[in-house]
Amino acid sequence: QGAQLGDGHNGGLTALDEKALLQQCYTSKPYNTQHSIRKSEAVVSFSLQEDVAAERRKQAVVEQVMVDQLSRAVISDPEQSMRADAYKEAPGFPGLGTAPMCFRKRTLHETKIRTKSGLTENMLSNKLRFDSRIISRNGRDACRELIGFFFACDRSLTVYEFRQFGKNRTNALPFIQKGVYQHQRGQKKGKSYDLSDFYIGANLTFRSVDHNLPESVKQKPVLTLRVISIDEAAMDFLKMTSMEFKEEISKQVADDSKVFKKIQGVLRDTLSKRGVRVITGLGKYFRHTDKNRNGFLSQADFKEALKVFHLEIPEEDFESLWLILDDNKSDKVDYGEFSRAVFGEMNEYRKAFVRKAYMKLDFNKTGSVPMVDITKCYCAKKHPLVLAG
Repeated sequence: QGAQLGDGHNGGLTALDEKALLQQCYTSKPYNTQHSIRKSEAVVSFSLQEDVAAERRKQAVVEQVMVDQLSRAVISDPEQSMRADAYKEAPGFPGLGTAPMCFRKRTLHETKIRTKSGLTENMLSNKLRFDSRIISRNGRDACRELIGFFFACDRSLTVYEFRQFGKNRTNALPFIQKGVYQHQRGQKKGKSYDLSDFYIGANLTFRSVDHNLPESVKQKPVLTLRVISIDEAAMDFLKMTSMEFKEEISKQVADDSKVFKKIQGVLRDTLSKRGVRVITGLGKYFRHTDKNRNGFLSQADFKEALKVFHLEIPEEDFESLWLILDDNKSDKVDYGEFSRAVFGEMNEYRKAFVRKAYMKLDFNKTGSVPMVDITKCYCAKKHPLVLAG
């Protein structure tokens, strides 16, 4: 679940501390008990409404996927408008030629076009639905609402993006077209996805050039999607019906996890005193060092960064970490992946709340939120768990 990081104090008040003290009179105490109860009830009611709306969006995407896979090939097939033999039974009046294309019968039961796929609705119903997010430093891409489906019948998968246009118009558009895909990173590189690859926290990797993706996403050769939730009921059903499901974790994956946890344990004491300053400072340092603006740095760059911020990692552990992260043997590693491995990550349940809050602050969908807006709306210094450490 990642290391829990806290911000320490060195005695003096920082600018953020002064702002927090300034807003305490507005945010620390409710007006009275009755006001507090009403406020709590309103929050619960609003949260329930959001959950219902989210479930409706997912159901709309499910219906759109079934429509796309079962009927779009027939209804939208361009050959249907060109083939003359499909309309031999509907000639025009004698001497007037054939009827214009817009007046010809093009209903589904009249067409002569056949679908290339033999999939049926019953076969496609054996699917696993999962929610995912893009791992990206681009705020707009990171907040895209992606809903994916893994079909057990042919081990194919597809990912749709739910988009809202204005207040009333919504649509579900294909983000990753349905197909059989292989891992592009990690120990399973080159192997096709199967049911055991889908769990909360799993990474799904795709070649960016193989898909019609936004330009901001195509800047990296590999697109990484993080699974943030799955349909547990569907997973249990598919596990029972699948004869090939294997849930065991490979020895290599377990060893990699041990390396990450060992390094995080070494740094935990240091980060507990100045964690926020170190993480934000390292982020600025990495961006400044990244002259190519591609997000990748060399081993020497990372070692120098750790030295600047007085973070000591044993050489043997650092080499083990580098072998895991540099799986392409390119001598360069994405500094976002490096940070997640060294510091750990917030679990996906908690991160879902962070994304929700971020999207509310970024109501214009610009991909960034000013720090002043965050400090005005969020201050956890009075929270009992924060006070307890």
